[in-house]
Amino acid sequence: MTTDIKYVDSIGLPGSAGELTMARMGFKAYNLARMARLGLPVPQALVLGTPLCAEHRCAPQEFAERLRGLLKVQMARLQAACGLEFAAERKPLLVSVRSGAPVSMPGMMDTLLNIGLTDATLRGLLRLTGNPRLVWDSYRRLIQQFAEVVHAANPAPFRVALETAMQRARVARAQELDFRSLAALAKEYLGLFESVTGKAFPQNPFDQLEAAIGAVFDSWRSARAVEYRRMHDIPEDMGTAVTVQRMVFGNAGGRSGSGVGFTRDPASGENRLYLDFRFNSQGEDVVAGRHGANDAPRLGVALPAVAAQLQSLRRVLESEFGDAQEFEFTVQDGVLWLLQTRDAKRTPWAALRIAVEQVRAGELAAAAARRRLAGIDLACIEQRRVALDAANELLAGALPASIGVATGSIALDAETAQAYAAAGRPAILVREDTSTADLVGIAAAHGTLTARGGRTAHAAVVARQLGKACLVGCTALRIDSVARRVSFGERRLGEGETITLDCENGRVLAGEARVLVEKPTEWLHELASWPV
Repeated sequence: MTTDIKYVDSIGLPGSAGELTMARMGFKAYNLARMARLGLPVPQALVLGTPLCAEHRCAPQEFAERLRGLLKVQMARLQAACGLEFAAERKPLLVSVRSGAPVSMPGMMDTLLNIGLTDATLRGLLRLTGNPRLVWDSYRRLIQQFAEVVHAANPAPFRVALETAMQRARVARAQELDFRSLAALAKEYLGLFESVTGKAFPQNPFDQLEAAIGAVFDSWRSARAVEYRRMHDIPEDMGTAVTVQRMVFGNAGGRSGSGVGFTRDPASGENRLYLDFRFNSQGEDVVAGRHGANDAPRLGVALPAVAAQLQSLRRVLESEFGDAQEFEFTVQDGVLWLLQTRDAKRTPWAALRIAVEQVRAGELAAAAARRRLAGIDLACIEQRRVALDAANELLAGALPASIGVATGSIALDAETAQAYAAAGRPAILVREDTSTADLVGIAAAHGTLTARGGRTAHAAVVARQLGKACLVGCTALRIDSVARRVSFGERRLGEGETITLDCENGRVLAGEARVLVEKPTEWLHELASWPV
């Protein structure tokens, strides 16, 4: 594969760039290179290929010694492409470190952002950007994420400190904190980092980079990644690549933000842009499931040129990749940057609709559509709807992240959901936010309900792929994990009581609702008419 200066080729891999494959680059880097070749806006990057994942696992000490030499050479190439310098106090280059297996595993491995920011380089970033809020916000994010990912530290102390800072400043969202509050918070985080890890936060950018790369390689063996591979029959020896990419900043102010888009609705299959976006935020705010992502309706008004670009992008990506795509993006000061694209995870209902409509439009051959649907039991595809005459008590509203209806007993953790499932008892997993750490619970439950999170958070994506009902962002939901109960306003329910998730109307209902079942008869008949 050949690419232009927007992309720096892999390291640690034999052969020329033209010989590289998705198996060696990982799907994320491979698709980034394809987008760069199309002239789409992709930040410069370099790739540590999948063979290095095995090297890191089998001989970590030898790998660590070789890695620093590799990075010095390849980071020089990346610096030349960017016009910035890693570890410099003037015009510093910051990078993200992202996983990228040869097959898509959304949210199952780790990512670190803002690598290279230190007490010294933050002054250079301030001079470069003139944006003190961006600098201090990025620094406090890095400190917390480094503690969580590299040192497996409990994030609770950092969250408490953030909530305290927000209360002190009398703001509802972290995006509303000013740079003075963020500077004080970052300094507090440095103390918390040492307290929870027993080590000082590393002030050498190359030490940060090497530790981040090691942590991302290690995340291939995380419990959630292992379980995901087991569920989807993905080989254990495949390994992940690591992409080191120039940072672009969605937290740079009111004309910046981060989002996730689907070229078609992944729940229903409708041919329309499906978008979540948060102004003045970094990508993890959208995909991690800890926050709502509800700024998309304002995007067209605040940044009409970006909104138009995203609409045009739908056609470009589907034409290049031949299928509906999920893409992550950042907007910095009104400029759109693409960070990844992959074939969209979708419900079986959406998979059938998309295949039929693409064949109908001449965008996909019937044989290719059949292959795409081969793993789906077409006879079992259905959409469940709550009957119009159902008189169940309405407990709350929420944001649909899937389609259908699910009824079951409230389960407040993955273990309880598994226990209910093992006993033949349908469960609804009820959580504060959507997290891929709950993968086994999402798989065991009939549906998932969360108080926070957006439709495109990684865990919501996984729930959709599994064909599970999923409602997110239920702001009325309160969970008491000690008393093992939930409340919706004044209404309290104990763990084990029955609720129904109505994804068509975004409703949480008490008890078991009467359900109507719809089959995609027209699409199935059309599929049957295709030539064999």
